[in-house]
Amino acid sequence: MTLWMTGDAAADRLLDYDPFALLIGMLLDQQYPMEAAFAGPAKILDRLGTLSPETIAHADPDEFSTLCATPPAVHRYPGSMAGRIQAVARAVVDEYDGDVTRIWTQDDPDGATVLKRLKALPGFGEQKARIFLALLGKQRGVQPAGWREAAGAYGEDGSRRSIADVTDATSLQQVRETKKAAKAAAKATKAG
Repeated sequence: MTLWMTGDAAADRLLDYDPFALLIGMLLDQQYPMEAAFAGPAKILDRLGTLSPETIAHADPDEFSTLCATPPAVHRYPGSMAGRIQAVARAVVDEYDGDVTRIWTQDDPDGATVLKRLKALPGFGEQKARIFLALLGKQRGVQPAGWREAAGAYGEDGSRRSIADVTDATSLQQVRETKKAAKAAAKATKAG
């Protein structure tokens, strides 16, 4: 299955074949439209010439921040996100020898172990880690034992909860509507 996350064929192809790009897109999916967040790795590749975790990890922080802030910026908060991108790249280099796929393949982990590894990455809390695990399982065929349980509600079939469920413009709109309804319900609960 070819990924559809940005609406831009070249950016989606990059996410499709480069698992580090997909991880960085997930990192950027915060306080920013989903499709713009997942287009961020393509901007970095265009400007840096590589998405090598080693190159990103060892890039000069000021230069990398400038690269991320160059219009169109990689994120709404390019400076802080540049630091997070570099921190994730360093974690991939230090913990997984620069091979991001080892997060979900090293020592044949179960879903709970993959979730734990994802949560250990800078910028990946519980929810972001569960969503990425669901994305791996639903759209990348990475399905370690117990992955659905570890992903929680995001692992459910037929849900339209997150980027893990986006396969086209229609499903993107459905995910947006689900998120909007959840925010309204949370706001109503808080007010009541």
